[in-house]
Amino acid sequence: MKHLNCLRCNGEMKYSGTRKIQLGETGWVLGDLPNLIAGSMEVDIYSCSRCGKIEFFHTEYDESGIAKTQCPKCGKKHDCDYPKCPFCGHRYF
Repeated sequence: MKHLNCLRCNGEMKYSGTRKIQLGETGWVLGDLPNLIAGSMEVDIYSCSRCGKIEFFHTEYDESGIAKTQCPKCGKKHDCDYPKCPFCGHRYF
């Protein structure tokens, strides 16, 4: 667990646990299919007891400290801020 101060009020952030958050979105034409294909991301959750702000931190990092995600199509891990997989071209949104 990290020791964090709230960016809004500088209060102490309390660790609230680790959860999986569903990625993707529900579409009008395909319904929940894009949401199911996108998979999920594991995050650590911290909340401020003073102002109620919530912060999420990705739990999968490599040795450089950069957050990683796994492509649901090819299974390779890459930086989580890419809009598509750099290996197979799968688009996440």
